[in-house]
Amino acid sequence: MRIFLAGAGGAIGRRLTPLLIEAGHTVVGTTRSADKAAAVAALGAEPVVVDVFDAGQLTDAVKAVAPEVVIHQLTDLAFAPDSLRYAEGLARNARLRIEGTRNLTTAARAAGVTRLVTQSIAWIYALADGVRVESDPLDADPAKATTIDAVRVLEDTTLAMPQGIVLRYGFLYGPGTWYAAAVKPPSVHIDAAAEACVLALSKGKPGVYNIAEDDGYCSSDKAKRDLGFDAGFRISPSP
Repeated sequence: MRIFLAGAGGAIGRRLTPLLIEAGHTVVGTTRSADKAAAVAALGAEPVVVDVFDAGQLTDAVKAVAPEVVIHQLTDLAFAPDSLRYAEGLARNARLRIEGTRNLTTAARAAGVTRLVTQSIAWIYALADGVRVESDPLDADPAKATTIDAVRVLEDTTLAMPQGIVLRYGFLYGPGTWYAAAVKPPSVHIDAAAEACVLALSKGKPGVYNIAEDDGYCSSDKAKRDLGFDAGFRISPSP
C-alpha cells in the first residue's frame, strides 16, 4: 500500500516506518522541520515537509501523494511529565489533536482516502471496577478536560471516516520515549504499539482498539482477536 504517515519523525513514527517498509508498503512521511527530512529519509520513507495546521498545504501534500491509507501518529509532547512546562505541552498536544486531526481528515477526504488509522490514548476511561473495554465511558474529570476533550474530538473525527480506526495506546515505554520500562498501567512497549498500527492497516475494522499490556487496567482482547496484537512484540536489534 501507499501510505501517508503523519508524524514519521516522532517516537512511534521512528519505529513504525521501518516496519511498514519491511511489510512491503511505500511510505511518505511528514515532518514539520526541513532539518529533519534527512532523518525521515534514513528510515526508508520519502520525506515531505508540511505544517499540519496549514490546512491548504496539508491537503495539497496528501493529494500529491495519492495514498491508499493515512496514518496519524502526530503528537506535540516536548516536555516530560512533572516538568515545569508540562501543562504547556498538554495544551499544545490538545490543539494538535483537535485542529491537526480535522485538517488531516479533510485532506484525506479530498484525496479520496477512506482508511485512517489514528493514535489515541488508553488511560482516559472513567473510574470503575474491573478492566476497561473500548465501549466503556471516558473520564469526565474537569481537571483533565484539556486532554479528554481533545481526545474526544480526535476520536470522533477519525471514526467519522468510512474506515476510521482508533488505536488507544497505553503509556509508551522503550527507545525514544520518556521511560525505559513500564511505569504504570496501562503501558505498552513502543515496538508493540508500532506493530499494532501495521496490523491495523490490513486487519483492522472501523472502530476503537485498546493497545496495552495485560496489567489490569484495560483489556486488549479485541486487538488480539481482530489484529493479532502481541504486547510482547519487539523489533530485533541490528546485527
